Amino acid sequence: MIHKVIENLYYAKSDEWLKVEGAIGTIGISDYAQDQLGDIVYVEKIEKGKKIKQGEPLTTIESVKAVSDVYAPVSGEIIEVNEKLSDDASLINKDPYGAGWIAKIKIDHPEELKNLMSAQEYSEYRKE
Repeated sequence: MIHKVIENLYYAKSDEWLKVEGAIGTIGISDYAQDQLGDIVYVEKIEKGKKIKQGEPLTTIESVKAVSDVYAPVSGEIIEVNEKLSDDASLINKDPYGAGWIAKIKIDHPEELKNLMSAQEYSEYRKE
């Protein structure tokens, strides 16, 4: 199966994506990750204002198959959470790069983006 990978996003080896707009990053999980999880039924609530470091667990996603951690692709402060996921966690399955976004973070250290992969690199990484 071909998984959708969107250009102009950053990707972590743990399958999160990050869309950067100025100092704000939108975080979600990749099409590959949602496919591996299967039907997503629950996303643990994230505290707004929470400070998090790159690589730390941000939240937990539960699917019919498994429980999986979502890690912060960069360090910063959580400034917005996708409230729609509390009512309909399956948005992540339906639209992982759009309506299924998880949180927005105010990026503390833009240089941490160097630790992430481009769409091209992520596609290659997932092919292996």
